[in-house]
Amino acid sequence: MKNAIITFVRKTELGKVKTRLAADIGEAAALKIYEQLLQHTHAVIDEVTADKFIFYTDIVADDLWNGYHKFKQTTGNLGTKISAAFDTVFNLGYQKIIIIGSDCFDLKAQHIDTAFNLLKKNEVVIGPTFDGGYYLLGLKKPMPHLFEGINWSTATVFDETVSLIVKSKYITLTYLNDIDTVDDLKKYNSFNYLT
Repeated sequence: MKNAIITFVRKTELGKVKTRLAADIGEAAALKIYEQLLQHTHAVIDEVTADKFIFYTDIVADDLWNGYHKFKQTTGNLGTKISAAFDTVFNLGYQKIIIIGSDCFDLKAQHIDTAFNLLKKNEVVIGPTFDGGYYLLGLKKPMPHLFEGINWSTATVFDETVSLIVKSKYITLTYLNDIDTVDDLKKYNSFNYLT
């Protein structure tokens, strides 16, 4: 069975990443945080046995993700982009696909491995975040309806998504934190972002 991991990333540009965080700590510090989150995500993905796909806002030819399959995100809202990414990778013949974000410092390889294992008996695996979103979504077939009518970047994303998983067997992973605000950042001592 062919497994794939999709990760969405942004080009590391000042003022273009972690904008909510940047409002409190400044754009330069937010960029440093984002770069550290990307390094963490890369290290986690590298431990997992699956083909790796990076979907960019703008593709970078030579970067941290060299050796991964690189694609440009489609236009539209986040739901449209996620749905299109799943479609792209399913159309390449993969049977189990997991998408993760790049802002969850608590994510470990075992979360992804567990999700792939759970997809053997479940149609959907979802990893919720404490702020109401999710850090991981695993599917065995395209389910475009899971991305329609969602109020993205709000505290209701997880609940709205689960409400759309009708007639499918799904299971949730453990709750994790993601890093979007300065309060999220205060939970960790590992980040170096002071100039």
